[in-house]
Amino acid sequence: MKTSFIFTSIFCLFFWSCSQNTENQQVENQATEKVDFALAIHGGAGTIRKENMTPEQDAAYRAKLKEALDAGYAVLESGGTAIDAVISAVKVMEDSPLFNAGKGAVFTNEGKNELDAAIMNGIDRNAGAVAGLTTVKNPITAARAVMENSPHVFMTGAGAEQFASEQNLKLVSPDYFYTDFRFEQLEKIRETEKTQLDHSSLLEMELQDPLFKDRKFGTVGAVALDKNGNIAAATSTGGMTNKRYGRVGDVPIIGAGTYADNETCAVSATGHGEYFIRNVVGHEIASLIRYGNKNLTEAADEVVMNQLVEMGGSGGIISIDRFGNIAMPFNSEGMYRGYRKAGEEAKTFIYKDEN
Repeated sequence: MKTSFIFTSIFCLFFWSCSQNTENQQVENQATEKVDFALAIHGGAGTIRKENMTPEQDAAYRAKLKEALDAGYAVLESGGTAIDAVISAVKVMEDSPLFNAGKGAVFTNEGKNELDAAIMNGIDRNAGAVAGLTTVKNPITAARAVMENSPHVFMTGAGAEQFASEQNLKLVSPDYFYTDFRFEQLEKIRETEKTQLDHSSLLEMELQDPLFKDRKFGTVGAVALDKNGNIAAATSTGGMTNKRYGRVGDVPIIGAGTYADNETCAVSATGHGEYFIRNVVGHEIASLIRYGNKNLTEAADEVVMNQLVEMGGSGGIISIDRFGNIAMPFNSEGMYRGYRKAGEEAKTFIYKDEN
């Protein structure tokens, strides 16, 4: 009888272990000793499959992710702040047409590029956010200016751009953000609406263009821990392709797409923004750490792999805590991501089967 009970218990434990979702990526087990500094980045999530990427595309994305990681790492290694590090990393991706932020931003239904960004400092939970920018070269710098040089947290549209001008931030013509690839995406989506293509035709377009389905998911972001033990998060996006009527996603919503608190974690999200807003993803992860006695990996998994999935939300997050633990779960096919810790080389990933 006793032998039978032990066998049954072992079998149940084995079955439970094999049934766990494997799409999450935790960088390592929770650290017992704090690392000196570290950072993680993402460049968007969605239906990113290896078979739909050419070797040249794969190499280009990995090179740019590494460049962003190295930029943030250089700041941290020299004793710079987590805020400066996430800004440096995000600016690299904002300046690259590979990502849906800054130069590579997607187009609205009106054929415009409207940019959102947010930043948050874990030491005092000060934050800044902007939405609907059309002339600020690096929207993340505008978010920082709101945080540090205004009494406000969130500015939008013309007012935010006037403030950016008064802060002497780099301004550009709206044409600067134009890329042929993103405009072609908009025209494809407009055509599907006009002709009301069936599901088979939509699937064919997705196979021809691996980013076609990802019109809701493009974002860039960074989280960092500096030598002083402070953490920060920064996120930037062009929003949703073909978006209308002043739509704003989760990125500039503090607590949803961007959040940082030294006592818990820093989070930057990428995915279908409406679901991330409704789940208040960044703050929910922090709350599970603060009140639910979960570690970073457990909290991130609970929100991204369970709560979001139950609601039908797709995407992922990057996160870091004050010990330098990093978690990067996503429930989509892939997520451009990477991390670098003190004394280590940069590591970049794209597909869900990479560790």
